[in-house]
Amino acid sequence: MNEDITLTDLESAINFWRQQSPSVGDEMRLCPEASALATPYAFMILKKRQSLAVGDLDPTAQAAIDHWRTKRASL
Repeated sequence: MNEDITLTDLESAINFWRQQSPSVGDEMRLCPEASALATPYAFMILKKRQSLAVGDLDPTAQAAIDHWRTKRASL
């Protein structure tokens, strides 16, 4: 997948997954999808990037983005 994802969209995808599967445990552990998206989100903030190629994400993050985009498009 060669499309980019913006920082704003990445944040929306994380929030989507947090609503689908809320944090659990005393440590408020994120679901696997939100967790996979949290690392590139932090990277983008630290590097002051506004977008990132989805193809550069790990497979779990790519699948989470794909599912989020599909759900968003169906609304």
